Amino acid sequence: MRKSKSPKKHDKDKNKKKYKHDSDTHPLNLPPDQLRKLTVQMARQEAEAEANANKQSAAPEKDVPETNKTEFTLPQGNSPPGQPSKNAPDASPEAADEETTNGVNGHDERSPTPPPHRVPPAPKVDPEACKAAGNKFFKAKDYDRAIEEYTKAVEADPSNPTYLSNRAAAYISANKYSQALGDALQASRLDPDNDKILHRLARIYTSLGRPQDALDTYARIPNASATDTAAAHKALQAIEVAEKQINSEDGNGNMAIWSIEQARQTLGPGTPTPRRWQILKALANLKVGTANALGEVQAIAQSLLRENPMDAEAMVLAGRAFYLRDEKSQQGKSDYERAEDYFRQALSLDPDNADARKYLRTMKKLDRAKTEANDLFKRGRYSEAVAAYTEALTIDPTNKATNAKLLGNRAMAHMKIKEFEEAKADCDQALKLDPSYMKARKTRAKATGEAGDWEQAVKDWKALVEDNPSDSELNKELRNAELELKKSKRKDYYKILGVDKDAGDKEIEKAYKRKAAVLHPDKTMGDKAKEEEFKDCLEAKETLLDPQKRHIYDTGADLMEPGMGGMGGYPGGMGGFGGMGGGGGGVQIDPEMLFNMMNGMGGGGGGGGGGGGFRYSNGGGRGGYSPFG
Repeated sequence: MRKSKSPKKHDKDKNKKKYKHDSDTHPLNLPPDQLRKLTVQMARQEAEAEANANKQSAAPEKDVPETNKTEFTLPQGNSPPGQPSKNAPDASPEAADEETTNGVNGHDERSPTPPPHRVPPAPKVDPEACKAAGNKFFKAKDYDRAIEEYTKAVEADPSNPTYLSNRAAAYISANKYSQALGDALQASRLDPDNDKILHRLARIYTSLGRPQDALDTYARIPNASATDTAAAHKALQAIEVAEKQINSEDGNGNMAIWSIEQARQTLGPGTPTPRRWQILKALANLKVGTANALGEVQAIAQSLLRENPMDAEAMVLAGRAFYLRDEKSQQGKSDYERAEDYFRQALSLDPDNADARKYLRTMKKLDRAKTEANDLFKRGRYSEAVAAYTEALTIDPTNKATNAKLLGNRAMAHMKIKEFEEAKADCDQALKLDPSYMKARKTRAKATGEAGDWEQAVKDWKALVEDNPSDSELNKELRNAELELKKSKRKDYYKILGVDKDAGDKEIEKAYKRKAAVLHPDKTMGDKAKEEEFKDCLEAKETLLDPQKRHIYDTGADLMEPGMGGMGGYPGGMGGFGGMGGGGGGVQIDPEMLFNMMNGMGGGGGGGGGGGGFRYSNGGGRGGYSPFG
């Protein structure tokens, strides 16, 4: 009696039937585990076939029977083609086990290795042929193609110094000195005693602005001539002169700039100025200190910062340019504030930057000293202000712009205490530091006149008017100086009595009595000179103690032409304000000044009406002059 199959075995047989292989089935239609087994088996068969082929090629050639040929047909059953079934008598254990392997839970199986990708070898480069081609292009001045050919030769034989040297020569001719330097250095390492290579290396150093390296290289060449080394010597000497002028206290910045330009002439075409030379040029312009020179410093600093925004040395240069310019802006930051920003930024990048720290401290100290001196001047403490300005001038002698302003301010303080000669000296010194300093020129003209040299004062004011013809204030100052010059050529009643121009009646009276006590005719009987001197004293007293006469004297009205009629009826006598009458020697009077004079004298109808209370001032050293007291 047949036993019935168990459910499990029945399911297994069912699965076997379900996946039973059909010889006509395409491999891609197989179940995944069967496809994987088939792939592995085919790989093994290929390996065995290759091994058999190798054996047969080693043995004497003979015909291979047809039966030994490997068949790649799919066998019946579940076994892959070319592999015996597990039920076959000669089936191996591995073949029996493989059926239970699904590629996931069974033994790990490696994917078949694809055959290696074979790249055909590159054709061999003949470096000598490349060198010959490069030489041909070099002679034709096609330097880019020459470089290409020499590069092929170098790549084919990197240890050949000739190929490197030839490419360096092509780089030189193409004005590519930085690339040439690398080739020349490598060639000189490979062949240290080759004069031709050393000549090229020295020439490259010179063209790149490295004269000392060039001269050191020429020193290795036994037959280097003076002509060979001339350019390197010129550059080195020029840079040494520039450094000396910059570092010397009394050095000439313009000479340093000229020397740097001489050195730049030795650079190769298209070669940028070496960074160190740019720094030196900026320092030389700082020494010159003019507005144009400081603008050049700014341009150099900005160029360096474009190349390297973290260049602390360039930031210090920019800060110094603002510090030395010292101009106040109507909008935005002042130059001192901008300078401080640059110095602080440099210190943030380089906390040990001594220059940034030094100039920041100096600038702050100088700014405080200048502010304190100005405050003293504003409070009317002029002698103390003079001392404060003097102290401030010792802080930084290199700051021409600021020191010129300090000298100009000190000159004004001297003017306030009637130290006119000292004021002139300060103005002269300020103009040496800054020839364009207009304020110092004006103060000097005023001080010169107040010191008694009105002739020179007129010349100074005329020069100012010529330089600034549209400035109405300068024209007024010139007319006033011309009047003072005319007044200075008459008797000086104040000088005769020995009093100041702003002396009061009591002081004038006392001065007269002192003079009369010595010069009275009773005591100088028969001395004509003393008699004339006494008459002058009496005339001075009578004029200065009479308010109306003193007004006329102080304003110079007594110097006017007789046609003015004692200032009465000025339309006829003044000739329509065009001049002081029709005769020669008249003084040109400003209409505004004349209007003030008329108001002070009580109107234009006559000289005696209102002689009292007007006093005119037009900006002289002590407040101008006072026409009518």
